[in-house]
Amino acid sequence: MHEQFRILLFDLQEKRGKIVLHDGRNTVAGGSGLAALLFNEYGKPTLPWDNSDQPLIFTIGPLTGLFPLMSKAVCAFKSPYHNQYTESHGGGRAALSIKFADLDGIVITGKAKTLSCLSIGSNHLECKDVGFMRGMNALTSGRLMRKMFSRNSGHRSILRIGQSGEIGSAMACINIDTYRHFGRLGGGAVMGDKNLKGIIIHGDSDFAQPEGKEYSKLYQELYSRLTSTDMMQKYYNLGTPANLEPLNDLQSLPWKNLQKTADPGIINITGESFANDALLRNGACSGCPVGCIHIGYFREKSLKGNRYHFHQVAYDYEPIFAAGTMLGVTNSFEILRILDNLEKVSLDAMSGGVALAWATEATERGLISENETLVPLRFGDAENYIQAATFLGKGINDFYRILGQGTLRAAARYGGEEFACVLGQEMAGYATGELFFAAQALGFRHSHLDTGAYSWDQKNSDKNVEKAVNFLIEDEPGRVLLTSMVACLFARSVYTEETLADCLNACGYSELAASLDTTAEHIRKIRWQTRFATGFRPEEVTIPKRFYKVKTWKGPIDRQFLDSLKNEYGRRLLEYSK
Repeated sequence: MHEQFRILLFDLQEKRGKIVLHDGRNTVAGGSGLAALLFNEYGKPTLPWDNSDQPLIFTIGPLTGLFPLMSKAVCAFKSPYHNQYTESHGGGRAALSIKFADLDGIVITGKAKTLSCLSIGSNHLECKDVGFMRGMNALTSGRLMRKMFSRNSGHRSILRIGQSGEIGSAMACINIDTYRHFGRLGGGAVMGDKNLKGIIIHGDSDFAQPEGKEYSKLYQELYSRLTSTDMMQKYYNLGTPANLEPLNDLQSLPWKNLQKTADPGIINITGESFANDALLRNGACSGCPVGCIHIGYFREKSLKGNRYHFHQVAYDYEPIFAAGTMLGVTNSFEILRILDNLEKVSLDAMSGGVALAWATEATERGLISENETLVPLRFGDAENYIQAATFLGKGINDFYRILGQGTLRAAARYGGEEFACVLGQEMAGYATGELFFAAQALGFRHSHLDTGAYSWDQKNSDKNVEKAVNFLIEDEPGRVLLTSMVACLFARSVYTEETLADCLNACGYSELAASLDTTAEHIRKIRWQTRFATGFRPEEVTIPKRFYKVKTWKGPIDRQFLDSLKNEYGRRLLEYSK
């Protein structure tokens, strides 16, 4: 196993790359920790996100490909959304392709002279002009790239952007293969600014498994725990959409731009309803035996004749929240059609749905009209949301271009800041209470899995600020350790620190295994130091008024408690910047 990190550096301007070796395995592990280390080496903290010298970074962990569910990759960059350092995590085949290409990380700098596609392998490196792809959606681009770069298809991952990335939308994601994404905070815009339409990573090499019975025995034990027990079955069966009905019952599911947190319409779009009506099959990321990707379908009549086309669309809890409950849409096939258009333009589904929900309420209040939205936006009107999703991704007029830079940017221009559902970025799909709102507003990547706050809110009704913030602080090292491995966080109950130490020992990383506590603290510190160095200021993050009007199972949100949580959590995070 590599004691040093093997990193590919590629300069798009010069069309030249090289492999460099970096120390740090025993201090940052990989994944999130390695990404921060690389940004500190190659990033420009004081320069804007779109400076061509800013790096686009991809990393994996020491256990990638060696144990089940070690299947994620980290994408790190300075975000067009808030001009600060951030991460986005994605699955698909990306992580294993990087592993099979004999790399631990990729750092891309510069700006290509023409729209380009970068092809990476263990023994080849090529940057092709793909100017003819300008304006193509992500699905069409993916099909063409498969034909253009056909070798090693079994271990090949195709990252690409649609129109939203080309126009610099802060909501633009990076599509990974067919059903996964680097979703949050505008990684697609970073690719677009670099004139990079796609990245193909060919896993054209091989790697040896650790020798000895210890590794084989441990692998089989973990495989059994992850596939033969009830622990992970929920992710395969109904998947995360199983959370829709329970959260609705708890008055914690955002509806119609968070104007309410429960609605009887949930009966039509529960996890069971989706499975019965629209589920076509399950899929899985490479290296994962669970199969949590739920792929639904809808059919669409051909423009010519009476034939029908069947479209396959992945769905999860949060895309259903964003394109469904947040917009008041309660038909599974209509939700999938909205998600399909967001997918084509490569727009983060959560940001896109929440932004359109704000635009709908702004229309209701007379702040904007059809002159801006081009189609009438009404909660529950799926047909117009399907069109609006494309308009937003393409930035078809001034209104949609401004909205694509963030809901609060649009609200500053048109009014309606008080009902913008933004917690650092457009909210994730949990209206569980004060701790979640505070934690997500200050979160590192504005994902609900940044912390366990959503779970805390569902189990605790007391209002002890110190106790709640201590929970966030004590919970974070374990999470950053997993994202440095890089594990799917669905498996966090299996991959405890003790189990991770066993895995690392079995793979020859005994020094790292013996220092996981200190390593986790070090990773946490350098991540936050990097974020603060690029301009993060907790005191400058605001929580819009809408969140103070939410009612959950515990009753109305307590303004003083929420503000106290945010202030204390921000104070504690500031300690890691020093």
